[in-house]
Amino acid sequence: MKTKSTISGILCLLLFMIACGQAFAQPKQDGDAFTFTERLTSTNISLSGVTASRSLFIRLEDYWNVSEVKLYLAYQATQLARTEESSVTLKMNGTKFYSFRPVGDKKQYLTVSVPKELLVSGSNTLTVEGYILTNLPERVCVPTEKRDNWLELYKTSYAEINYAKQDTAKSIRDFNRRFAGLDTLKDEQNALAVPNGSDASELEAAVYALSGFAKINRTDDTAIPLLPLDDEALKKRGKLVIVALYKNLPEKWKQRLGQVDVQTKALIRVVNEGSDSALIVTSEDPLMLKKAGRLIGNQMLVDQLDGPEKWVDASTEVDTPEMNVSRDVTLTETGDKLTGMMHQEKSYFVTLPANRFIADSSKISLDFRYSDNLDFDRSLVTILINDTPIGSKKLTKEMANQDRLTLTIPKNIEVSGNFTVTAAFDLELKSAGCIELQDQMPWAFITKDSLLQLNTKDRTDLLFNNYPNPFLRDASFNKIAVLLPEKMDAYDYQTVGNLFHLLGKYAEANTGEVVFYGSKELPDESKLQQYNLISIGSYQDNPWLQKHNDQLFFRYSPDGTRIMSNEKMSIEENYGKRIGTLQLMESPYNWGYGWLAVTGPTSKYDDLASNLLATDSSKWKVYGDGVVTDPDGNTKAFRFKKQAETQQGNSLVGQISERKDVLGFIAALGLTAVLVIVSLILLLRKYRKRAGGKG
Repeated sequence: MKTKSTISGILCLLLFMIACGQAFAQPKQDGDAFTFTERLTSTNISLSGVTASRSLFIRLEDYWNVSEVKLYLAYQATQLARTEESSVTLKMNGTKFYSFRPVGDKKQYLTVSVPKELLVSGSNTLTVEGYILTNLPERVCVPTEKRDNWLELYKTSYAEINYAKQDTAKSIRDFNRRFAGLDTLKDEQNALAVPNGSDASELEAAVYALSGFAKINRTDDTAIPLLPLDDEALKKRGKLVIVALYKNLPEKWKQRLGQVDVQTKALIRVVNEGSDSALIVTSEDPLMLKKAGRLIGNQMLVDQLDGPEKWVDASTEVDTPEMNVSRDVTLTETGDKLTGMMHQEKSYFVTLPANRFIADSSKISLDFRYSDNLDFDRSLVTILINDTPIGSKKLTKEMANQDRLTLTIPKNIEVSGNFTVTAAFDLELKSAGCIELQDQMPWAFITKDSLLQLNTKDRTDLLFNNYPNPFLRDASFNKIAVLLPEKMDAYDYQTVGNLFHLLGKYAEANTGEVVFYGSKELPDESKLQQYNLISIGSYQDNPWLQKHNDQLFFRYSPDGTRIMSNEKMSIEENYGKRIGTLQLMESPYNWGYGWLAVTGPTSKYDDLASNLLATDSSKWKVYGDGVVTDPDGNTKAFRFKKQAETQQGNSLVGQISERKDVLGFIAALGLTAVLVIVSLILLLRKYRKRAGGKG
């Protein structure tokens, strides 16, 4: 009986551990104490070789009073590991705090607390360093790098953060950080709200504000929703941003503001009620309301607002600095040192507007030096872009004190938007198997003269592979007109929110233009010619879409109740009534402008389709120019437009026009040729005069 009780207890304990391991990224509340669990990695991590390390990141919000951070590591070492000599060391923000000897016979679990004094607000770097030995014969030199030296850190590893929250938000800056906090997002406690039947200016101001919050949303799988004020879901959310003209602001919120004069100004104010808080953005003037929305879209300004309110008038400056795509990018301001033998890496994050990609003749120049005691027959440096190697160079003793690697970025590397440049050194030592490994030897140093020379082009193909093109240009909204259904419901608002959450995340500037048109407010076609279009709604509730049904890739049946089959996909009648589509086409009004149709038989399926363009984690499913999705999670992508055939002549002219250095050279060459010709003419005239004088 006692044995059965013991077994039952062990089973319960195992079930508890498994349950803990599955409960990721969910805040739990116990009175004033909260617990937040966060995955350390989304994929299994392999540390290969005798010595290897990997950095992981843990974020602590600045409004958390952290009492403890526990690490729950699931790992397995090679079965050949020599337990008494092998070790794993953990470092937090560069300081070592825990070491252990891995057991190699099966999957292991480790729980360890991080010393509180090593933690900082914001991003914390956890480094896992492995020193795995599989063979250590006495008095015999052995290879240092073997394939059987490995340690696997599993994706079920996580950090548990115990904390208390600071007092409720007292400033706009504080509210801003809490609104996009990790716990707020994962617990679905935030939303941006507008009046039901919103005015176009309210929607425009709301998407400008949403773009600001999207930029500080550090998750890649959670979107901040846009909802109407009468939606019941708002009652469960403790952090709200309310954007409304004063006449449409509910009485409850007017009372919280008190007597305010917003006739010619806009007001942004934080109001608190218990542990809940709201940021109210309101004005009687539509222009001022939109300007207040742009201010929130400028997160640099919002982070400076340390008071509970901000008034916006005609003189308030809200625009972000002009976005410049620099041709010369310095990789490091002060230089970076890498230490330790074998494989060592340093990565650099390069920002680029999402609509631009690396063009021909872009170059990278890596300036570096390294220790002169290497095994130069086996040591080299490799440069990678987004983990794709573009070239290597063998290290030599003669160049140890000043070496340089210059590479042209290959044409066939498709890189658009932000990307990573990695310098990977393989620092090998002679007789490494016979010497004790040192932390600071060998070394390599990347100097501040390292440079990336960028030539960039706009993405022009209307494909989801290039999204958010054409709706962004140089990191700003690119003249977007949103064509709305006759009557907006909660799904329609969520669709707008989903689309502009991802677009806003990519939009680094707040100076672009977005306009909204209801079906009864459509302007003349001549005005729509200058906009990239986004249509939302079905055949039955959006008359504009009904008018252009014959231009869709996935067209509606004559009665508008279902989507029909086409040359790419057979669609059964009932199935055609429960799918949503994304279709990216040329604008029906102007060549060179785009039209995105987000449509399904009902608004529920519009929202379903828009979820694919709401976050980075879902966008990878979308490519081509026509996408179908259903409630069962099935997503199919197709390409309908034929691939354009580029003529060599046009391609050459296009390449030259993109290269300012080539244009400058051609101009200088042309000027030189003109000077030579003029000089020859003058000389000829001079000699003719002389000849005439003699005659």
